[in-house]
Formats: sequence, structure tokens, C-alpha cells
Amino acid sequence: MEQLSVNISGMSCAACAQNIERLVQRLDGVTAAEVNFGTETLTLAFNPAQVSFDQINGAMLRAGYTLHLPQEDEAAARARRKAGEMHALWRRFVWSAVFTVPLMVFAMVPMFLKEAGIDVIPYHLNPLHYPAMNMMVQALLTAPVLLVNRTLFRDGFRSLLLRHPNMDSLIAKGTTVAVLYSLYLTVQNVFFGAHYIPYYEVAAVILMLVVLGKYLEAKTKGKTSAAIEKLMGLAPKTAHVIRDGVEIEIPIECVVVGDIIVVRPGENMPVDGVVVSGETAVDEAMLTGESMPVQKKAGDQIIGASINGNGAIRYRATKVGKDTVLAQIIRLVEQAQASKAPIARLADVISGYFVHAVIIIAVLSGAAWLVAGAGLAFSLRIFIAVLVIACPCALGLATPTAIMVGTGKGAEHGILIKSGEALETAHKLDTVVLDKTGTVTEGKPRVTDIVTKSGHREADVLRLAAAAEHQSEHPLGTAIVVYGREVCATLPEAEGFHAITGQGIQATVEGKCVLIGNRRLMDSHHVPVDDATADCDRLASGGKTPMYVVIDSTLAAIIAVADVIKPTSKKAVADLQAMGLEVIMLTGDNRRTAEAIAREAGIDTILAEVLPQEKAEHVKTLQTQGKKVAMVGDGINDAVALVQADVGIAIGSGTDVAMESAQVVLMRGDLTGVVAAILLSKKTLRNIKQNLFWAFGYNVLGIPIAMGALYLFGGPLMSPMIAALAMSFSSVSLLLNVLRLKRLRLDV
Repeated sequence: MEQLSVNISGMSCAACAQNIERLVQRLDGVTAAEVNFGTETLTLAFNPAQVSFDQINGAMLRAGYTLHLPQEDEAAARARRKAGEMHALWRRFVWSAVFTVPLMVFAMVPMFLKEAGIDVIPYHLNPLHYPAMNMMVQALLTAPVLLVNRTLFRDGFRSLLLRHPNMDSLIAKGTTVAVLYSLYLTVQNVFFGAHYIPYYEVAAVILMLVVLGKYLEAKTKGKTSAAIEKLMGLAPKTAHVIRDGVEIEIPIECVVVGDIIVVRPGENMPVDGVVVSGETAVDEAMLTGESMPVQKKAGDQIIGASINGNGAIRYRATKVGKDTVLAQIIRLVEQAQASKAPIARLADVISGYFVHAVIIIAVLSGAAWLVAGAGLAFSLRIFIAVLVIACPCALGLATPTAIMVGTGKGAEHGILIKSGEALETAHKLDTVVLDKTGTVTEGKPRVTDIVTKSGHREADVLRLAAAAEHQSEHPLGTAIVVYGREVCATLPEAEGFHAITGQGIQATVEGKCVLIGNRRLMDSHHVPVDDATADCDRLASGGKTPMYVVIDSTLAAIIAVADVIKPTSKKAVADLQAMGLEVIMLTGDNRRTAEAIAREAGIDTILAEVLPQEKAEHVKTLQTQGKKVAMVGDGINDAVALVQADVGIAIGSGTDVAMESAQVVLMRGDLTGVVAAILLSKKTLRNIKQNLFWAFGYNVLGIPIAMGALYLFGGPLMSPMIAALAMSFSSVSLLLNVLRLKRLRLDV
């Protein structure tokens, strides 16, 4: 099986999306076909041995649609197609207006003045006095409008003949009836001296307004995908690399892994890599949502497309092309935008039958008025108004455009949502399970306390302890070394280093014997530490790991090391609880340490001493209790639990984007992203529901009014021109509501 995602051109409404899915799924060898009207994409799964892409595209061409395979520079190709479509629509509208405006003046102004009793037009210039000539002029002005919009008639009637009618079919059918009836009346006026009033201006105005509506819809819809275009525009086009000892400028496509790249102040990083020399501050906000610049030095990771600050650096390229973080972000956002949310299924089902139902309603309502004695002209007016006011576009745009803006908004803040389903499900969550290490906490032990004994100075103890631990590979020893380097100017050399498994280390520093370890190490060396027991217990109750430091057989200090909580964790937990969510911490650590961390973070419920393979079972247990669960972890030990959860949220570090186990990836390594993701989901789903309410409400109210429901009770009768105006702007107003999401603040 081969899976492929391609762009589609030629769709005019949501009914087209349903038609394409049905047509493609009928082909032998095609197992799945899903069309997203909002993004104009078709996701295919087919057997190349049974059907080729050319055969699929051929079937689409016969139905009036065109498939476009992804190109090397897909963003530019898509932009060119969109620009061409927009230009064609605008040209059609301008030429329609050039002939429709004079037609309206010629046909309607004399009638309006006559009804108002205003006699300002000279007799020999008044077209009402020359009915035959009046009709012929209107017919001649209408002909160019029909000509420039011939594609609408071609596509509309082709879909009708294929028994898959769409919005173009409704418009083509309505305007054709108006023009044919007007031609019949013209023959009556010219050859038989009748004085009928034609419907030429109705047909022309409908076509002009429909084209204007399509143009505005395309223009507005283009703004919903601005996030992807912005991301695609982040990467620079060229890079300065060192080749054969000489700095040269090359296209970014020519950069290869291992190249040394030179970046000056203010320039964008071309690709991902590792700093080899220099120091600078890098702005990664557009990729991770982190507002503060990140300091970079030798050995630090560089994310392509981030912006260099005031320092010059050189770094080695490690990922290029489609492997970069930026490329992965774009790919994830595109996949999310092309996916369908469960809430879209109702709209899809209705859209599939919508146009057929409208045609039936239009025929029945026109026939009913005719049988009731309203006359042919009146019945045709009802028939045309019903056909024109119906709008399947709004139904088709309600969900995908909101998902496009929502996922794009998330990407701008370092929240990568992999599917529309994940975005929808997140708003239903009532429980958030947090892994401890690396999620609530920093994930790296740090020195938190130094309690000196026997008159020793803290700086002296730290200097000797850090020097002694320099050769240690244990995380606790590394924490002491890191802190010692931060505080002390220099560290002396240690000799005779010896690691004692399960107890600690021993080394000689500046002629002094230094021991660092636990109570077992102290007992084995007969060092009395009873006087320090209270301090050790106090530190341990706070979730810290105390270590004794002995210098020349004398207890010199207790150094406590702990995996401290992230600065943002406490506020994020409070925000989640304020949203009505139950927050649970899940960890493999002992209960004493877990309780200390939970107490500091404000978490009430703890599941401690849980093995990695048991985490998914705990999530499943919560789900069996009827809870909607989000699992938040680092995507490594928590992989199974992330998959088991209703929504798996992986905490990334700016380079862990492709975490297959999670549905949501947070580029920033803190819990504020969880709050923002859930808030984004709630706001997006609220917007979708507003859109669907408007789309359904518009058609439920508009179609009966067009059928003459108000006229039955003495109210006004809807003009087909007003129906066209309402239909054209229904989708535009819905899209404007979607664009409100772009103003959503996620800086929680």
C-alpha cells in the first residue's frame, strides 16, 4: 500500500469534497480517501499494483478536479496556484461588474423612478417605452457575464450529469432558468408585442456576487494557513560555510551534515547543529514559544531558523533538509491541518446530501406556488431564490478552517498538535497525569543545601568536594562538580580517586583525604555522624538526597542534592486545577521524595514507586473510572502511557520534535505548554461549534424564507439577488469568525 497526500484544485464547496471521496473510493485498489475542504488536500491509500496515481488523477479530471503531487518547493508551488486562482476570480468579477452594473442601471433605474412617480428621463431615452429594444439591450449586456463565468456552468452541469451536484450546480441551474425564461419573454416582446419584464439582471447579479463571494472566501481562507507560510519563510535561503579553509556562501539546499557554518549577529541559523566555537544568545521564540533568548556556547544545540543575537558563532551541521526541527514542525502542522476532527463527521454527512435536498426543495416549492395559482414568473423566482441561497460551503469550512488556525496558533507558541482529533479531545479532559522527572522537575540533580560542621567554611568544603567528585560519573557527583564550578574560580586536581559502589567516593585533594557518600560509607570508615542525623532527616523529608563530606576523618559538611521543580511548574499546576482538572503525579521515585516534590508543586494526588511498564496500567485504570486522561511525560520512559492516554503530551527540548508516541508535542520543556494546549483546544472547539451553529442556522432560516415562508404571512418576498448576496457572504462571515482565533493569547 502507498499513502499519499496531494493538493486539489477545482473544488467549489463541501459537496465537492464528498463527491471526490466517493469517486476515488470506487476505483479498484483505493482503500482510503479523505478530503479536507479547508486545506484542499486529498489523503490517499492505494495499491500501486492495481491503480496508479495517473489513473486516479484521470478520474478526477473527468469530474472537473485536478490533483497536484507535492513538489520540492511545495510552499512556492502552492502559493503560485493560489495566486493564479485568486487572479482568475478577480478578473471574472471585474468583467462581470463591467457589464452587470450598466445592466442594473438600464433595467432597474427606470422602473424604480416610475414606481416613485419621478419623471426625469426624456421620453425618447426611456427604455420602458421601447420594450423590444429594452430586452435586446439587456440580453446583449448579459451575454458577456455568462461568457466570463462559463467555467461555473461547465463544472456545475458536469457535476449534475455525473449525479454529484455541487454549489456550482445550484448556481448554474438557477441562472440558466432565469436566462432561458428571459429569452422566452424577449421573443414574446420582440415578435408578438408583449410587455413582459425579463430576469436578465437577476442572472447577471447572481453570477457577479457569487464570484465576488468566492474571491473573498479564497482571500480570507488564505489567511487561515498563514502560520504554515510563516514557518516556511523562517529558514534563510543561503548559508556561510567553511570549505577548504575558506568561507563561502552557498544555497541552503547545498549544506551537508558536517559542514562548519558561520553565523554573524542578527542572522538566522540555516540548519540544525552543535556550536563548536563562540558564544551568543539565540532567539528561538518562533519555534519553541520561549520569549527569552537562550544562551549558547560550545557543545550546545542550535535549531535551524532561530535568530542569532549579538555574538558570532561557528557550528557543525547535524541535520539538514527534511530532517531539521523546522521541517519536522512544518510536517506535523500540515498533517494536523489535513486531518479531520470527529466533530466534522456530522457536517460531512449533511454536505453529502445537501445539494440533492436543495434541488428537490427548490422544485417542490416552485411547483407548490405554481399549483397555488401564483403564476409562472413568481414560481420561477421562488425556485431560483432557493437554489441560490443554499450554501454547503459554510458547512464544509466550519471545522477544517478552525483546526487550521488552531494548530497554526499552537505552532507559533511551540505547541505541536498532530491531529484534529487530538485538538478536539483535549477540551474534554478532566484528569492530567504528570511524570515527575523532567516534567514537573528539571530532570537534572542540583545542589540545594550545604550544612557545614566542625567550623569548616562552605566555600572550602565545596572546592574540595567538587574536586574529589570530578572523576565521578554518578549524577549526584556531577551535580556537586557543576555547582562547584559555578561558585569557585578554580578547582584543584584530585588524586587516588576511588568509587565505592553503593556508598560514595574517596579521593585525595591538596594532601587531604576526602570522603563523600552515605551513612554506610561513614560507618565503614568509622566516622561518627550521629550529631548530623537531625539535619539529614530534615533534608531527606524535603525530597533531597543528603551526602556526608568528610575531610581527614572529620565530618566537614552535609551536601544535599535534589531534582528541583521547574520554576513554572507550581503556577502551571495551579492553572490546571483552576480549569477544573484533577492533577496527578506519577513517578518511579520513593513516596517520601514524591510527596516532597508534590507538596512543593501543589499536587494533591501521588502515584509513587511505579515501574515504567506499570505507568500505562495506571492511566488505563483512571480511564475505566470514566475519566478523560492526558498523560504528560518526556516521551521516552512514558511512551506506552502516552499512547494509552486519551491525549499524550510529550515535553520536548527543542530537538525532540518527532515523538511518535505523543499526540501533542511541547517544544518548550515546561508545563505552561500543557495549560496553553488545553486552553487552545477549548477555544478552538468553541469556535467550531459557533461556526456549525451559524452554518446550520443560516440554511435552516434562509431556505424557508427563500421558499416564501414570510410572504405567506404578509411579509416580504426574497429576491434571488438578495439570496445570492446572503449566500456569498455567509462563508466569508464564518471565516472572519475563525480568524478571531489568531488573536487568542496563549502566554499563560
